[in-house]
Amino acid sequence: MFISFEGIDGCGKSTQARLLADHLVATGQTVLRSREPGGSAGAEAIRSLLVEGDPGRWSPVTELLLYNAARRDNLERRLLPALARGDWVVSDRWTDSTRVYQATRGGERHVVDALQDLVIGREPDLTFVIDMDPDQALRRGLARDHDEDRFEQLGLEFQRLVRSGYLGLAKDYPDRIRVIDGAAEPDVVAARVRAHLP
Repeated sequence: MFISFEGIDGCGKSTQARLLADHLVATGQTVLRSREPGGSAGAEAIRSLLVEGDPGRWSPVTELLLYNAARRDNLERRLLPALARGDWVVSDRWTDSTRVYQATRGGERHVVDALQDLVIGREPDLTFVIDMDPDQALRRGLARDHDEDRFEQLGLEFQRLVRSGYLGLAKDYPDRIRVIDGAAEPDVVAARVRAHLP
């Protein structure tokens, strides 16, 4: 299966992606872990352009094109070969992040969806949105003190809009997206995630 994790910055999705991958490996599965943007060498090079620096450095359209370039490279070089081998893929974000963040920053959802269909053409089989209070998540995200804080710099109101976007997306894709309450210890949240595995 191809599984993605989504949610606002600081919600714990990266931790949950790692915990699920570790669980699958412990049960004898072969797992490819990935992240968005990133994964392949080319996508990692693009990542630094997207997640570091001034929050306003790219227009929404330019940003969208960079995300799709990174995603396509990672898809071709790593994800599709892994899935063809029968491996599991666990990704920290995928196109749903672009759908939500682009719309929140003034981009147009239909453009995101059109590029997804044209350039990427692959949705996850299952997506977990780790949901939590934006104020708590933002405090957690800013406390990490790292260079990749471009979106945390946009503030609490932005995070509230992003959360709303994810909850709306869950309604748009009820067969694929599961909303998981992230307001608990990581092992408790991980058990909630595993309960939704087929």
